[in-house]
Amino acid sequence: MSTAGNAAPYRTYRGLPALAGLASFVEARRPGLSVDDSVIRLKRFHYVLRRLHQIFLARLTAEPVYELKMAFSYHAYLCAEQVTALRQRVGEMREPPLGLEVVPHEGLEVALDEVLGAPETAGLLSAVYGVVLPQLQEAIQRYRREAHALADQPSRRVCQGALSDIEDMIAYGRAAIDALVSGAESSRWEEALGRIGAAIASAGGIDGTSVSPGPVPERSWSRLALTYDGVPKRDERFPDPYNMGVNAEVFLYDPAAPLDGKVLMMFYKRLREIDVPEVISSIVMETPGKPWAYYRDMTRQLWDEARHAMMGEVGFVDLGIDWPSTVMVNFTWSLGLNTQLAPKERHAVLYFIEQGLMAKTGKRHEWEVGVMSRNALAATFQDFDWADEVLHARIGRDWYVSDMPSAHEAVAFGDRCWSQVLMGWERWRDAGLTSHRNWWPDLYRHYCERHGVEPRAGAVAYATTYQETRADLRAVSGSA
Repeated sequence: MSTAGNAAPYRTYRGLPALAGLASFVEARRPGLSVDDSVIRLKRFHYVLRRLHQIFLARLTAEPVYELKMAFSYHAYLCAEQVTALRQRVGEMREPPLGLEVVPHEGLEVALDEVLGAPETAGLLSAVYGVVLPQLQEAIQRYRREAHALADQPSRRVCQGALSDIEDMIAYGRAAIDALVSGAESSRWEEALGRIGAAIASAGGIDGTSVSPGPVPERSWSRLALTYDGVPKRDERFPDPYNMGVNAEVFLYDPAAPLDGKVLMMFYKRLREIDVPEVISSIVMETPGKPWAYYRDMTRQLWDEARHAMMGEVGFVDLGIDWPSTVMVNFTWSLGLNTQLAPKERHAVLYFIEQGLMAKTGKRHEWEVGVMSRNALAATFQDFDWADEVLHARIGRDWYVSDMPSAHEAVAFGDRCWSQVLMGWERWRDAGLTSHRNWWPDLYRHYCERHGVEPRAGAVAYATTYQETRADLRAVSGSA
């Protein structure tokens, strides 16, 4: 029982902020949520964020719009980081088993299954950014208001971090909806969005605090389980995605090639990394039953690779290069790996390539090229690209090499798996999918003209392709 009526006014020393600045004494004397109530709500937030992580990765590869691929990569990473923080916090409040893999309510499961099964991108965007994330934001804000500011400070801090990321996701999503979904088209999704909202309501809301939940609605978009589509898609700015006519690596490692040309090739290599998130998402989606730390680490690597692709995009923009018309960015690597190899084999190839990048002729060489070229942006990008690859090598050791007989066998297996991937050079050409046009001379001349540089004859004449030499400069084993 409170004795506030009999107590003298309490003051801190010389008016210093009370309670480390977390709350006033008036606020701190109000009881907050119990540990049980807190854990129940945090586990619901965890479930929704983990499902959103799954949804972003499930739709990434088959989404043709480049900007959405990058956004899905980023938002999957944000969700993974917040899932990790929530798992840790729940583990601090309760002894195992924590029940973090248990579906907290059928209504939430139906709602997120419906989002996952959205038949078109417009419906997916409207559901994620127009319904689920705003309701999650509201539920977490309510938690922060009702949790005790002092007793449950660690949870409130985790929630504050989640709110910051959710705010960023919602802002992007609303802008994407405004750009891609017309008013007339949005009316097509009203019934489906209402059904998703009703499913959440049947669970008592995201946090389960609603006093009058309704029945769980019937499924529609999720009547049939979504089949993961690992075949990469591209929008119209990628008019020649089968083109393997310009081997960037042979040029990059040629000591006679001009530095400005090497920078162009590095920006091409970075932008081409669009396909790495596509491969990693396929590995994650088709590798069930791993510890959560595996999915968190793989998603971090996926996001890093998306950042690298955008570094290439920024590099071309900085040089005044209209890359969609001058650079033929292909998807042949992700297409080959995702359609010809098992998930573990794809991870093996990824690790094998990472090991090659750790050599002096790998990321260090690219950074040195950036520095010597006096292109400060290229130097910055390659500096961080190199740092990221060091992390990726560690992720590969933790989750791939640890599952192999030895580190040597892990590398050898990756080499063998990559050698098994048949690139359809002649088949794609004969089918009219590409002529493997050498677009490099036009790009290089355009750059030189724009920047007042005299084209180097040897660079203009460069015509080495990927028909016989793959990206690690090894001979291609065969083609279909």
